[in-house]
Amino acid sequence: MLKSRKQGGFTIIELMIVMMIIGVLAAVVLPNIRAYSTRARMSEAILALDRCKGVISEVYQALGDAPADGDWGCEADNVSQYVSQITTKDFGTIIAVLRGFNDGRLDSHQITLTPLDNTGAKSTGSDFMIMRWRCGAIADGTDVLAKYLPNSCRGG
Repeated sequence: MLKSRKQGGFTIIELMIVMMIIGVLAAVVLPNIRAYSTRARMSEAILALDRCKGVISEVYQALGDAPADGDWGCEADNVSQYVSQITTKDFGTIIAVLRGFNDGRLDSHQITLTPLDNTGAKSTGSDFMIMRWRCGAIADGTDVLAKYLPNSCRGG
């Protein structure tokens, strides 16, 4: 009596379906992973602004006004792996110039952090009390797309 031998394994169509599913998942997941990674590095860059944020808050609290020469004493170069320079302007707006992202949409661009009063207005110099900070607003000079910024730093 002859026994028929049936070969086991997958057909080419089954393998192609599996490859297609893996390709679709990779196309959906990989961009999100890159975006999360970029936002995590951006958070580190924003943390580099905290030192200057503290200095500006203390000056306004102690003096109620911006320094006459515009020098807050917290400006610096080579601040961190992701921040090449921190400068200030407009009565306390902090500007960080980015680097180290290996992405032309981020390197050499800037993020801003602006002090606001209780009405949401920027400082004009005299008798100013900082109630909150606005991070990442285009109006303040940020030129990084919001999708690369953490949720806490999207112009609010």
